[in-house]
Amino acid sequence: MKKLKGINKIIFFANSVVAAMLLLSYFLPYIQPKSFAFLSVFSLTVPLLIILNVLFALFWLLKVKKQMLLSVIVLLLGYSHVSSLYKFTSSKNITDKDNLSIMNYNVRLFNLYNWIPEKDTQIKIVSLIKETQPDIISFQEYHPHENVDLSFYSYKYEKLSGKRIKYGQAIFSKYPIIKSGSIEFPNTANNAIYADIVKNSDTIRIYNVHLQSLHIDADVDNLKKEYSERLFKRAGATFEMQQSQAELFLKHKEASPYKMIVCGDFNNTSHSYVYKEIKGDLLDAFQEAGNGFGRTFDFKYFPIRIDFVLVDKDFSVNTFKTFEEKLSDHYPILTKVSLH
Repeated sequence: MKKLKGINKIIFFANSVVAAMLLLSYFLPYIQPKSFAFLSVFSLTVPLLIILNVLFALFWLLKVKKQMLLSVIVLLLGYSHVSSLYKFTSSKNITDKDNLSIMNYNVRLFNLYNWIPEKDTQIKIVSLIKETQPDIISFQEYHPHENVDLSFYSYKYEKLSGKRIKYGQAIFSKYPIIKSGSIEFPNTANNAIYADIVKNSDTIRIYNVHLQSLHIDADVDNLKKEYSERLFKRAGATFEMQQSQAELFLKHKEASPYKMIVCGDFNNTSHSYVYKEIKGDLLDAFQEAGNGFGRTFDFKYFPIRIDFVLVDKDFSVNTFKTFEEKLSDHYPILTKVSLH
């Protein structure tokens, strides 16, 4: 620090603050929102903190300064957090005759209220699904839109609510569904559903989990206009609800007699308490076979991954892909897995 002068001293001070914040954020997944809601909100900032530390490290590297070690060491200490945001390895693409392909997609009511100016959004989503041909689709914010024809799937389970507009979660399958049901979350339209499918001689449980939404505008410019204290309190209250919802889901999950695949929109990042609890000893398909940022939500300026496919350890994750088609405020993800 003594060798730094002027603006470099100020930059290193800012670097130290950001590095310390990232280091402390590594403990956030172990803090229950019900106990410290205000701390859990900071999990949303982890992607930004990681990116800032990478930029600081590059800045000092270009200046050939040892100060780069601060951010490098903090990033290495939290490598699992970094790899959950960005995968440096190339995507796997293993062909296996026993592959089971699963797509997860929050379709935002198939653009029912024209949030996206794109024309024929519903038809384009169906075309994407037809082109991709996933064996299983897990939908959040599903709506049985008149322009959405998914009749090429033989089996489905929908759990819908709403008086005027029906919406909710759905699972579509090319394989028989022998049992299905819903895990109801109190005081919300969000829930989790499941479908037990039979592939060959194996019964596999597919979960579709949609945790409480933060209702945050994806446009950062609009977000800045919202009163910060009100936004902070609302996010904290939402994370408490998410914890309660995750606890209901985990109770159901623990009683499952089958190998499972958990899909869903968690409305929270992989750096959060609810993600850690739901994941447990399951494998994150993105971390196993994806690459790049794996962004699933259209948040302006930096990538956020809040949609997941988690699979039982009895599966090998052979492929993972995040699609770039902007037909919702979420991007669809697809993984292919096979049993060992």
